Amino acid sequence: MITTEKKVSGINPIVIIGALFFIFGFVTWLNSVLIPYLKLACELNNFESYLVAFAFYISYLVMAIPSAWVLKATGFKNGMALGLIVMGLGALVFIPAALTRTYELFLLGLFIQGTGLALLQTASNPYITILGPPESAAKRISIMGICNKVAGSIAPIVLGAIALKDADGFHARLQKMSATEKIAELNALAERVILPYVVIIIVLLILAVLIYFSSLPEIDTDQEDEQVSAATAGKTSVFQFPHLLMGVLTVFLYVGVEVMAGDTVISYGAYMGIPLTTAKFFTTFTLLGMILGYLIGIVCIPKYISQENAMKWFAVLGIIFTLAAIFTTGYVSVLFIALLGLANSLVWPAIWPLALSGLGRFTKIGSSLLIMGIAGGAILPLCYGALVDVYNAQQAYYIMVPAYAFIFYYGAAGYKVKSKA
Repeated sequence: MITTEKKVSGINPIVIIGALFFIFGFVTWLNSVLIPYLKLACELNNFESYLVAFAFYISYLVMAIPSAWVLKATGFKNGMALGLIVMGLGALVFIPAALTRTYELFLLGLFIQGTGLALLQTASNPYITILGPPESAAKRISIMGICNKVAGSIAPIVLGAIALKDADGFHARLQKMSATEKIAELNALAERVILPYVVIIIVLLILAVLIYFSSLPEIDTDQEDEQVSAATAGKTSVFQFPHLLMGVLTVFLYVGVEVMAGDTVISYGAYMGIPLTTAKFFTTFTLLGMILGYLIGIVCIPKYISQENAMKWFAVLGIIFTLAAIFTTGYVSVLFIALLGLANSLVWPAIWPLALSGLGRFTKIGSSLLIMGIAGGAILPLCYGALVDVYNAQQAYYIMVPAYAFIFYYGAAGYKVKSKA
């Protein structure tokens, strides 16, 4: 429920939330460049390089419940502003990390950025879900997804142009250098990220101030039970909603495959013998596929297809594209990994309204549990990295198939499983 004591004026709330989703996308998809970049700068193996995704996304598991406590104290709007400030602190850590070329500091900075994002996502996702009719929630989240993925498609190009400039030649030159020369060159490489992250800090702080002084309406989910009393009658715990708990697992698996599709495709292209100067654009293609899917969602949901059917059939696409990538080679195989962006696009928008349906006063804590599911982006890519070191970068993609199968199940039947009265 949106409180109406104060008339909303100024910028449309959806425009403000759209700006937030733009920031989410830009910061999140920088990881696709940071993985090969830090692998080179800090001399890492595949497993170690995917700790970038682990450090970033595991913060959602650790901080989601505390985020709900913060939102209860601050409200949604002030919580969003605070989340942006925390993200800025995480970006600030990148400066000493780069100056000392300390991988652990980079990981700490990523964890803090993820903490800020956990707070932001805990507030913004239910906000955009509740800010209008539930049957069109997937459409609104699709619009937010476009903001997110447009930013995400720009981010790897911008950071890649700086951090991975002449990366292939740089790697070849390193093999011929003395130990002293090598350290000096790697230190210079690490320092390339300082200026981009200074700019990010400034933008985050400006947006935090704008959010704090904006006219965003507050949402009072504690009063939602007046409208869904039949669904929540006698409920004493959020764990009494099976469809929510399965939704959390679905988020876990979905974010895992989404992050794998976007964050592994550059390294996978390099594995296929494609130069990094070319491969650095592949994440952008993945995210453009997601944008295409979001546009389909905006046009078709709910007029031509329900959000649950969209989830089902796009999960099937995910299985098809994954197997196609495994059984082809070269640019064709990489193309199918990029096409997973399309397959992933309409899963996230559908999960939220299906999982939060009928939660009433449990909406905030339910949202926090769903945010905890984002930790799938930490675990599955790390498992992928371990499999790459044991097998190879192509066969490791088999891990995606059962994930998409469960996503299909949730869209077909899992969201309908309700607790007994």
